[in-house]
Amino acid sequence: MEEGTSKSPTHAQGTVEGPCCEEAFQWDTREDCEVRQILDRIADKWSLLVIALLDKRRLRFTELRREIDGVSQRMLTVTLRQLERDGLVRRTVHPVVPPRVEYELTPLGASLHETVQALVTWTDAHQREIAEARNAYDARMRQQVP
Repeated sequence: MEEGTSKSPTHAQGTVEGPCCEEAFQWDTREDCEVRQILDRIADKWSLLVIALLDKRRLRFTELRREIDGVSQRMLTVTLRQLERDGLVRRTVHPVVPPRVEYELTPLGASLHETVQALVTWTDAHQREIAEARNAYDARMRQQVP
């Protein structure tokens, strides 16, 4: 396992009590910092995609999996459980045969979606600049290889 990689999806257990941030725009970088753990959770690629897809609509597990290219069944399950545990996603089981399970954003998750959408908007506005920077970097790296 790579250094810095969480060993389990529930690595938030045993966190330090009390705030680990002195200011709103600066957080403690220690692994046991609650803010860092929340940011790690909500900023991973699968969580961001789930939050974006659940905006203003409920989806079943199979619909989410079909919409998220490259996600495995296991990773989607883990992601949904983590988001549910954090109060961002609500899981509803309908008592029918076979059981129908739907996922939707909670009010807390919907408030996070606004921030996610701002990040997507920024990325869309700057994707050309980022592509140019990547190309320039790659060209420099190719020149450095003997």
